[in-house]
Amino acid sequence: MILEIETPALLFSATSLILLAYTNRFLTIATIVRSLKDHYDKNESKTILLEIKNLNLRLTLIRYMQLFGVCCLFFSVFSMLLLFLNSQLISLYLFGLSLLSLLVSLALSFWEISISVKALQLHLSDLSKS
Repeated sequence: MILEIETPALLFSATSLILLAYTNRFLTIATIVRSLKDHYDKNESKTILLEIKNLNLRLTLIRYMQLFGVCCLFFSVFSMLLLFLNSQLISLYLFGLSLLSLLVSLALSFWEISISVKALQLHLSDLSKS
């Protein structure tokens, strides 16, 4: 398989947008955690503590999502550099690593979204009982 320099470049825009979305999710959840922490300090509630633990897990997943997203971008750029230097085989493997990193990042994103949906369903479950 021949890898052209444009192929790894295709991941730039997609990866950049994904990283932006991950950062927005991180900042939103961090704000919610800070707010819940203030509520917990005023009124120690087991429910609030469980929500904070859930959000902490989600923040951890988002951190790893970002890590693998950055690895994807790094390997893509490094692959392009090696293509520029005529190292086709190593570049091909690095591009494969960038695709693998992107897959891991997306899988973690799916896991984080699943946790988020379950938490929201639990949070809204009392409405369906009325």
